[in-house]
Amino acid sequence: MLNRRHLRIKVLQVLYAFFQGHENDAHKVEKELLLSIERMYDMYLYLLLALPELQRAAQNRQAELKKKMRPTHEDLHPNMKFVDNQLIGQLASHTSLYKLAEQRKVNWLGAENQEMFKKMYLHLLDTELYFEHMNNGLEGTEEDLAFALQVFKQEVANASLLQHFFDEKSIYWTDDLDLCASMALKTLKSWKPGQPMDIMPLYKPDDDEKEFVLTLMHKTIQSDQQHQADILALADNWELDRIAKMDMLLLKMGLTELQYCSSIPTKVTLNEYIEISKFYSTPKSNVFINGILDKAILKLTEEKRIQKVGRGLLN
Repeated sequence: MLNRRHLRIKVLQVLYAFFQGHENDAHKVEKELLLSIERMYDMYLYLLLALPELQRAAQNRQAELKKKMRPTHEDLHPNMKFVDNQLIGQLASHTSLYKLAEQRKVNWLGAENQEMFKKMYLHLLDTELYFEHMNNGLEGTEEDLAFALQVFKQEVANASLLQHFFDEKSIYWTDDLDLCASMALKTLKSWKPGQPMDIMPLYKPDDDEKEFVLTLMHKTIQSDQQHQADILALADNWELDRIAKMDMLLLKMGLTELQYCSSIPTKVTLNEYIEISKFYSTPKSNVFINGILDKAILKLTEEKRIQKVGRGLLN
């Protein structure tokens, strides 16, 4: 489920703390890095488990209304379309999902969490999305899938209550919600009636994502002085103190990836660090980083310090 750009950002975050002097033990930084990635997977599971909790809140409300002193006909015979949603029902009975969540201690247990989902359901009740779905007269798997996806996008992934929960739960989740929500959405879209939904693993089998992040982190630390010398040689007439700290770190990571990640094309590396700089550095940083890495690719290629494996990786 991992996204390479997000992994680069995770490495950027721990390296920024390292080079700012907040941490000087590389092995401890490695543990922090891997833990932050593990927490991304926990968020993914929390998001998948949110829809069954929302459905359960609807069931609880229906049960409460039936116990009123003078229940209405609607109270006694509620519209069951949401609580019978097939996709959400399969999530609620997904043995592997709940077993995995139990192993990782991911759950929505507790009165405070249940109150949160009650509020989220009451908010859903007042939406045009809910009203139209409950009254459009359409039934079947396509209708259930379409509605579940819309509820997830509008009322789960964008729920302020849920965002507050994540903010309070882990410092690692500040930048993770968009990616984890997109992965959860991809999982929901894969639903096929009568078949168990495939839950994504943290790392794909036979993939090198974990090796990639550890190489990027450790080699950036180990090659710090060489990278700094290379960058200053390439940055014509720029003094060290004139280069933004975040720009310097992004350039060091870029140089590491060019030289030590042999399966990643140079153009991919160049584009990735330009894009990341747009969100994590100054407004003009992307132009500066583009220029320095362009020069670095030419210089390091001439010096045979870039060795790529596979056709087209130098392009």
